[in-house]
Amino acid sequence: MAHTATHTARLLGASLRALLLLTLVTGVLYPLVVTGAAQALFPAQADGSKVSAGGREVGSALIGQGYTLPPDGTGGTAAPDPRWFQGRPAHGLGTDTRDPRHELLLSGATNLAADNPVLVRRVAEAKAAVVRDNSVPGHPVDPADVPADAVTSSASGLDPHISPRYARLQVRRVARENGLTAAPVARLVTAHTEGRTLGFIGEPRVNVLALNSALRELTAESRG
Repeated sequence: MAHTATHTARLLGASLRALLLLTLVTGVLYPLVVTGAAQALFPAQADGSKVSAGGREVGSALIGQGYTLPPDGTGGTAAPDPRWFQGRPAHGLGTDTRDPRHELLLSGATNLAADNPVLVRRVAEAKAAVVRDNSVPGHPVDPADVPADAVTSSASGLDPHISPRYARLQVRRVARENGLTAAPVARLVTAHTEGRTLGFIGEPRVNVLALNSALRELTAESRG
């Protein structure tokens, strides 16, 4: 009996020492090393890839944000602000209504099948809106030219990027609403088009927040 109790106590002591050691290594030392390395080597990314404009932080390059008009007081859905480039539709898993000041999107894919009536309706409505909102006098948008990312949300629902094709489709509308010609706005799109990661991963893309930040500067210069 005494031998069994001694053996059990020895095992418990070894387990406790292992627990304390692993807690120190994985819960203290490892986070400190990783955080320190991240701050030393990639400080901007470690701090959230913040984007600044006009001397203040306006968002993160990793998270898409909406550009909408102020609420009209009728309780309807906020309309896209035509002065800005618009990102992908953001559906996610729903919204968190606990914050009375903001509509917080719950990140995640809707997981709707391609023939789901809800998804079919959303795509049709989004496509009609893209055609309507981006058609300008003399330059109507052909529904066949509307890319998939203009009418579907991403897997996270928070994708900050759009395709160069969708960005170019919005150029004439953005230029008209800001009193600009299409050429300088198109150059902004070209300048902010990112290539494939490492040359072969993913697709070319445009960060909407970075593009709109540059658009803000271009508009201010044209009015100044």
